[in-house]
Amino acid sequence: MTDTHRADANADAAPDTVEPAAAEPGAAEAAPAEREDPALALAREASELRDKLLRTLAEMENLRARTAREVADSRTYAVASFARDILTIADNMARALQTLRAELKENAGVKALLDGVELTERELLKVLDKHGVRKFEPQPGEKFDPNMHQAMYEVVDPSLPGGTVAQVVQAGYTIGERMLRPALVAVAKGAPKPPADPSANDNSEKSPDPTD
Repeated sequence: MTDTHRADANADAAPDTVEPAAAEPGAAEAAPAEREDPALALAREASELRDKLLRTLAEMENLRARTAREVADSRTYAVASFARDILTIADNMARALQTLRAELKENAGVKALLDGVELTERELLKVLDKHGVRKFEPQPGEKFDPNMHQAMYEVVDPSLPGGTVAQVVQAGYTIGERMLRPALVAVAKGAPKPPADPSANDNSEKSPDPTD
């Protein structure tokens, strides 16, 4: 076969040979980046689920505690309005006992009546205490507390420090940890200061004799 025939044969076979297409730049590098390690993906998902679970548990615990407080407050303070109305009866009984003791304590004929009224008052206070309503009476000399006492007037009493309770006009009551009604009290003002000695002022203000 001549050289001319070989060239023709090679020319006929050339179109059938296809060169592979060149890969796009960056394609080989992008493929590994798109594939995440399954173990890392599972660990990240488990961490996210754990955080969500912990937040949900915390919210449920806060809701449970808040609901328990609201139920307890409702049970404790639901009778507050009713208790205030009952306190009027307790006050009237206390005033009646004071009058009876002052006027009839020497009368043997009404002693049974007096004992019955006292027993009724004790039972009333016991029932109030059962529902969280407790009576309190400040003592003379106790420091005046605006959170528990309501000042009605002032009393000059040299035996007591100023700003302390001098007299109890009406007892106070609490319900649970709250104030149901403050105690009405008179506050000690303290004795007025004695007038200054005029002779002392004269001595202090006397000018020295220039001849001395």
